[in-house]
Amino acid sequence: MNPWRLIVLMCVAILPELAQAVVGVDAARLWPSPDYTRLTLEAKRPIPFKYFILQDPDRLVLDLAGVEIDSNLNALAGLVQPDDVCVKAVRAGSNRPGVTRLVLELKAPVRPSIFAIKPLGNYGYRLVVDLYPQSAGGNSAPLHVSPDQSVPADSVNTRSARDAAVAKPSRYARLLTIAIDAGHGGEDPGAKGANGTYEKQVTLAVARKLKDKIDQQENMRAVLTRDGDYFIPLQDRVTKARNMRADLFVSIHADSFARSGARGTSVFALSEHGATSAAARWLAKKENDADLIGGINIDVKDPNLKRTLIDLSQTATINDSLELGRSVLHQLGEINELHTGRVEQAGFAVLKAPDIPSILVETAFISNPDEEKRLTDEAYQNKLADAIVDGIKAYFAKNPPAVRIRLTKDM
Repeated sequence: MNPWRLIVLMCVAILPELAQAVVGVDAARLWPSPDYTRLTLEAKRPIPFKYFILQDPDRLVLDLAGVEIDSNLNALAGLVQPDDVCVKAVRAGSNRPGVTRLVLELKAPVRPSIFAIKPLGNYGYRLVVDLYPQSAGGNSAPLHVSPDQSVPADSVNTRSARDAAVAKPSRYARLLTIAIDAGHGGEDPGAKGANGTYEKQVTLAVARKLKDKIDQQENMRAVLTRDGDYFIPLQDRVTKARNMRADLFVSIHADSFARSGARGTSVFALSEHGATSAAARWLAKKENDADLIGGINIDVKDPNLKRTLIDLSQTATINDSLELGRSVLHQLGEINELHTGRVEQAGFAVLKAPDIPSILVETAFISNPDEEKRLTDEAYQNKLADAIVDGIKAYFAKNPPAVRIRLTKDM
């Protein structure tokens, strides 16, 4: 072949890439969690990509068209944490004109899920890379528990043998498991306060304190859906609680509204038949949009959806949720003004466990400067946690749980 013709053909082949090689990424973020690792690249336009996996050693290679190496990509190497379950190191380099190659050195084989998200909220176009350890049976790891309250392999509510050896005699039939869900996290920051506080920071702080106080109860243990700054899809939060056979599910949030004067605490339960108020409907939509903001792969079908929707036709769990909500709301009213004096209902996706009484607590309005200040105060966070625990105890006093299995120490 004529060498000049070959050169022309090569130029034609790379022209599209050369034409796009004019931008860097606006942000590059790495979110490690106990379940998976998420890499997010954000830009002003979609990022065309190709990827492949190499072995010996394990690597994931991502070729980004129309992207140049910049400080954001170079900074990824410094974001890798030693305890990351998937990623050992990240490096970026020029593969060919118009194409940047990103190499993720892996600790073990992974199952990647790579997808694009259109601009939403304060985010531009995002390319999301989720890496799940191949050894994991699914996309969800066990809930987070204290070292002395490790989860039994068969997911039954019981204490470990070590706990039984030192435990005092108990008058309770079994151990109660409370799933605590710190709202938002990672890519999904939630609402932002007037002074810059993110909702995801407040919810995690309150959730941790609530867990500590529940763990101090003789007949209860608490488990967290997240114990760090990372994103968990709403359905995964529900699935985690169900896998742990939780007795209750409590989701912690911090409300926001366009008017900074809005204030007060609210408690919500699920509704099958529409919201109890326009405000509840608006809030449910806002909270359900967390999946869109945080970013989920919409091409992945949920095999449990049909069963869950069928189970939701049963109203017993919702009635229990309302009773739990009233008990918690009463206690919260002792420490803060109530935004509304009743438990409201709407279609919150995170409350859709068909067999677990579930409530969502809007602790206060983070958009209100006075309440934002209280929400960041450790003493007030402890008061919130104490009130929720008192509400849970009052609920169980009126509604003793059914016996599933006797405590190890009573067997």
